Amino acid sequence: MDNEELMCTSCRHQLPVTNYHFVDNEAVKKVLYGRIKLKNATSLLHFSKKGLVQELLHNLKYRGHEDIGKHFGQWLGAELKETGDYNSVDVVIPVPLHKSKLRSRGYNQVDKFAQEIALALNVEFRKDLLIKQFATKTQVFKNRLMRYDDAKAQFKLIDTEILKNKHVLLVDDIITTGATLETCANELLKTEGLTLSVATIAIAD
Repeated sequence: MDNEELMCTSCRHQLPVTNYHFVDNEAVKKVLYGRIKLKNATSLLHFSKKGLVQELLHNLKYRGHEDIGKHFGQWLGAELKETGDYNSVDVVIPVPLHKSKLRSRGYNQVDKFAQEIALALNVEFRKDLLIKQFATKTQVFKNRLMRYDDAKAQFKLIDTEILKNKHVLLVDDIITTGATLETCANELLKTEGLTLSVATIAIAD
């Protein structure tokens, strides 16, 4: 399936792009301000309830349309390469799913998005280094503190030596409260000399 079949040109032009990586590198950082130290952070699209982005992410996450993640990864990867701000990235790591969720869904909706960004930046893609230890219930109706409490100790870095003094790009589908990214980041930042950046498909307004 090519990009035109996946998403027509007209639909793509209707998408609410942020252009953060071109015009406002601080916008996503503000969501995580005072919680984690980031080198760079961006999101490709604005997310609003009942909007086109929500429909696309729902199709990606629950209806098996992994090519949506691939398409967005190619799009954002090319733009990150163009800015030059992400050229020091060494490794791209997706936010992991718990193995039980992975079995039931059959795939991690973030993987293809992250893979394409890694390809564009010509760096490693590693989905085996950060794991989710415990399954959690839906986070949709929880606030940031509730999500953070749920997320504590959920994620574990398998090998800190591999990422020592590396620049890691942590990737997820959407940033809302930032709790998931925060807990993943705190686990990654236990590594000596690690520099961290973040990229997501969308950011909730």
